[in-house]
This record gives sequence, structure tokens and C-alpha cells, in this order.
Amino acid sequence: MQNVTCVELRMDAQAVAELAFAQLMTTFNALGGSEETDTDSGNITRVAWFEVAEDTQAQYQRLTTAALVLGAKASQFHITTLNDDWATAWQKNWTAMPIGQSLCVRPSFCTALPDRAIDIVLDPGMAFGTGTHPTTFLCLEAVEDYCLKQTPQSLLDMGAGSGLLAITAAKMGALDIHAVDYDPISVEACEVNAAINGISLIALLGDVPPSHTFELVVANILIGPLLDMATPLAACVEKQLILSGVLISQVPSLIEAYAKAGLQHQQTNTREEWAAVVFSR
Repeated sequence: MQNVTCVELRMDAQAVAELAFAQLMTTFNALGGSEETDTDSGNITRVAWFEVAEDTQAQYQRLTTAALVLGAKASQFHITTLNDDWATAWQKNWTAMPIGQSLCVRPSFCTALPDRAIDIVLDPGMAFGTGTHPTTFLCLEAVEDYCLKQTPQSLLDMGAGSGLLAITAAKMGALDIHAVDYDPISVEACEVNAAINGISLIALLGDVPPSHTFELVVANILIGPLLDMATPLAACVEKQLILSGVLISQVPSLIEAYAKAGLQHQQTNTREEWAAVVFSR
């Protein structure tokens, strides 16, 4: 997609909660989004791109009103129209990321890190899950920790998004991998990213857990769906379950729900205000 005009919304990360910004993107059908970190100050800016409406003035006003309603100050966000390729606008700010003991997650246009044994190539796109979000980071660490101790003979990535967690496990030797997501774009992203990384997995469209079991189950979604599917998702677990996409304050309700479903809480890892919770059978 070259020379595409789009509307860009840039907002300070401190302006509104991350989930609120994600909801704004969903409400206005964002083409894509990114987070940019200033290497000098450490300040984070969230960016979203939207297809240009026929009435751009009205579109600007709707986005402005939405941002203000969410609690952002006028000085904390900026809306403009770009006359270039939105899909590559963020590339100048992206680098390869070291995660855990051995992982490197990078877009194809970034050079691999030489001191990392597991190189995962993942070009950010419409599907969620690029490793930059704290919950994805926490899940990757937990997946790596499990795979370093034993090779999963089967794995389910529920709400797979880009397929990053499943692909990471596969690169560490996991077998019989299923990636499930309710969004057709995510299912396609899983297949494409798996091919880029030279691994095989089964990508399925669906919003409920499969009826059979897996040695390792991972789900990086949101607290609502995780609570709703507690019983069927717990039933999929043979040995270990890794859950994230939740705030630290939401962890007790998650532990209670999955304990009732027959699993034991093993540990909770945190990063910023987010948590990943590990359960075992």
C-alpha cells in the first residue's frame, strides 16, 4: 500500500488508560496502531491510523470528542492527515527486542540480536501481539520458562492474535500447536507469521476453547473473556496454563475462577500495572 492518505491520532501514553485507547481504535475502525518510545526521555506515544472519511473536519471532531471524553487533555493528543504509507510510518522507531533468557522478537526490517538463540520474526500488522505490550512480554517469559524445562508435546494458544506465543513455543521445540482466534484477520496472521518463521501450526477460527486437552495452554486476552471461559479453558489443560491480559488488581478474581475450575495457582508475575498468572493441573 503506497502513498495512502490516512488520519493519524497521536496521544501521550499518560493521557488515558491503554485499554481505553484500544477501545477508541476499535470504535473508529483503526487501520492499525503502534507505540513509540522516545529514546532520550522514555516518554511513550500511542499512535492510531484511520481511513480518511469524506468529511474530514467531522472526523477530526469525532476523534477529538472521543479523546476528551476518555479524559485526555487537548495538549496530550494531536490529529493530522498523512499523505504517505501509514503501514510504514512507525518503522523508524522499531528495534529488535530481547525477552527472557534467549528470545529476540523483531520485525523483518530489523537485524537479529546475535546473543539470542531464538529469533522470532513478526511484522506488526492488523492482528494484536508484537511483544511490546507488558502482558505479551510476561507471557513470552512464562512460555520460555516452561519450554526450557520441558518440551511441550501439545500447546493451545487461545486468542492467538498474531500467533507470537504459539510461534515462540514452536521455535523452542513445542509440538502439535493449535492457535485459535475469533478474528479471521488473526487466523490469517498466525498462518503467515508461522510460515515466515518456518514452523507449522494449526490456526483455527473460533471463540470457544477446543474440546480436547493440551499439555500447555496460553491465553493473553482480557479479564472478561478469561472469566467467561474459565471452565472450558481449564478443561483443556493437562499440565500448565498461562493467562495474561489482566491488571494486577484483577488477579484475585482470576485465581478464584480457575481454582473453582480445578486448577492450582502457581505464581503471578507482574510488569508495570499488568500481570501474568500461571496455573497447574
